[in-house]
Amino acid sequence: MKITIKNLGPLRQAEFSLGDLTIICGQNNTGKTYATYALFGFLQTWRDMLSISISEVVVDRLLTEGSTSVDVGSILTDASKILEFGCQMYSSRLPSVFAAAPERFKDSEFSVSVNLEQDLLNEKYEHRIKSATTDLFTLSKQIDSPLLQVTLLVSKGRIQIPKDAISRVITDALKEIVFGKIFPRPFIASAERTGAAIFRKELNFAKNRILEELGQKSKSIDPFDLLTKAFDDYALPVKVNVDFTRDIESIAKQSSFIAVEHPGILGDFADIIGGEYTVTRNDELYYVPKGKKIKLSMDESSSAVRSLLDIGFYLRNVAQRGDLLMVDEPELNLHPENQRRVARLFARLVHLGIKVFITTHSDYIIKELNTLIMLHQDKPHLKAIAEREGYRREELLEASGIKVYIAEEAPVMVDGGKRKIRCQTLTPADIQPDVGIEARSFDSTIEKMNQIQEEIIWADR
Repeated sequence: MKITIKNLGPLRQAEFSLGDLTIICGQNNTGKTYATYALFGFLQTWRDMLSISISEVVVDRLLTEGSTSVDVGSILTDASKILEFGCQMYSSRLPSVFAAAPERFKDSEFSVSVNLEQDLLNEKYEHRIKSATTDLFTLSKQIDSPLLQVTLLVSKGRIQIPKDAISRVITDALKEIVFGKIFPRPFIASAERTGAAIFRKELNFAKNRILEELGQKSKSIDPFDLLTKAFDDYALPVKVNVDFTRDIESIAKQSSFIAVEHPGILGDFADIIGGEYTVTRNDELYYVPKGKKIKLSMDESSSAVRSLLDIGFYLRNVAQRGDLLMVDEPELNLHPENQRRVARLFARLVHLGIKVFITTHSDYIIKELNTLIMLHQDKPHLKAIAEREGYRREELLEASGIKVYIAEEAPVMVDGGKRKIRCQTLTPADIQPDVGIEARSFDSTIEKMNQIQEEIIWADR
């Protein structure tokens, strides 16, 4: 999947692709978060952005004959146009994604190109639609069949189902069949997560807006307008992240495939935070340091414990294979040793089928990932080093599965390749199996510091 961005924040024009592990580096205010939020917003809302139409005949046949079918192949033929129109729709919604003034995004464009040559005949789809007490109808596509079959499960006179509701259910199923395997389910840990962990119970955005509006007695209030604007002040990724953090007590009742099949990863995570999170029977959240009999609330816990809170509950309770875990600055509040451990944790998730997307300023994380890339080579001395230093095979990374981009000013072709200009963009970094990632965003700074220190030490000798 390739993402193209134009006129979005500092980014004049940029392209990037998703790998098993995707990294964006760069200085502050260079567009890293803009690219991250724009991608998350699309992956979070693509089902609403893409529009598929079906004939009324399809719905009428279901209601009169009890069954109907749709040729998925015909939808796949139009998939490129459907996606193009959906990206145009999403581009127009960018102001709401970023909770910013529309004029800041009047020239912004976001587009996605994907490989739509998938073999849909090898995909099976099953879904059952229910009311409160009754199964209404099923949707299914069998392997080796291009048809989505819809079957009514109730007698025609027993229940009235609006035609537009039936049409929406069918088109949602078609979207899932054609695009569901292409666009991963995103989970984001935004840079605002540390504060959200402390004030999660107080961060009721809708309530705060209502109280604010009601406090202005001289102002006439439209209740509907008030509710629809309740979240306008907060970027979508932040809102989703805060909502997750606020709902942790109920989320804690679930179990992810990691908790069931790979509990060792949760053990590694516990080593990073030096303890574990726990939710009591009274639905109270605490952090319990390893080897101690005390329970700390989030405001009593370290900033590192708070910054990893949502990631910890994601791993233990909601992670699914095929997800895209997006972490804005995973190094927040972490000691360099724990930054190394987080890099190794990400590598293990990649091996489990979870894609990872990070923005980072951390040289420690990049250097640790470089170690994982270089140790992946099949050489006796590298195996000896890996064994001596405690690196496991499931932590090592294949260079070909990694994409790294530097947010910087660089030459870019514009106007359909007719001319080249220097502008803010995302430049692919070179990645080699024997040396890892060329992270010049950090290297130049480190080299300058080393030069100054060497001059300080040796200048008068």
